[in-house]
Formats: sequence, structure tokens, C-alpha cells
Amino acid sequence: MLSSMEPDLEISPAEVAALMKQGAVRLVDVRTQHEYEIARIEGCPLVDEALAKEIVDTWPKETPIVTICHHGVRSLDAAVFLRHQGFNQTRSMRGGIDLWSTTIDSSIPRY
Repeated sequence: MLSSMEPDLEISPAEVAALMKQGAVRLVDVRTQHEYEIARIEGCPLVDEALAKEIVDTWPKETPIVTICHHGVRSLDAAVFLRHQGFNQTRSMRGGIDLWSTTIDSSIPRY
């Protein structure tokens, strides 16, 4: 599934939490609006077409970005897409918001 050329494509929820505390990462949520309404990480915007265009067109390519979804599958696709756009510091959060809820913040609903 993951190519040997991109071994660092995934990041654990604990690593994401540490980077967030340092203000050293931008999170983007690639789930649906309905999923986002059920559970979300504070300060993590839901990507819509406008935000996707803004990211690709205006964010510095060296921006550390972590993509998140429910279990870490769609966010992998999004991370690969962003890497192909030149964002080489993009990673996908392993296990998605579900693993975040069980390991970092249990106040976030699981679904």
C-alpha cells in the first residue's frame, strides 16, 4: 500500500498532539460535513473545495500538514495528493479521529 519511497507518510496521534502543542503543524480534516459535525478536533478545519484551492495555491510548500479522516484511509489519499502538489511535509494521521479519540482525547465521540 505505502510505497517504499514515502516511508514517513503516516504519523501517530501522539506525535500529532505533540506538534500541535508546539504550534508546529496545520491539521486538515478530509471527512464529510456530516462526520465533521459528529466529531472534530478543535482548530482543525474541514477541507472543502475553497480550502483545498487555498492550500494548493497559497500555502507555503514547506508547511507541515497533517491530514485526518475517520480511520486514516482517506487522509492517506489526501496526503499523497498534497505531496504530489509539492507539500513534502504532509503526513496522514494513522488511525484517524477514531484512534485520536481512544488515545488522546476521549471527549471526542466515536462513530
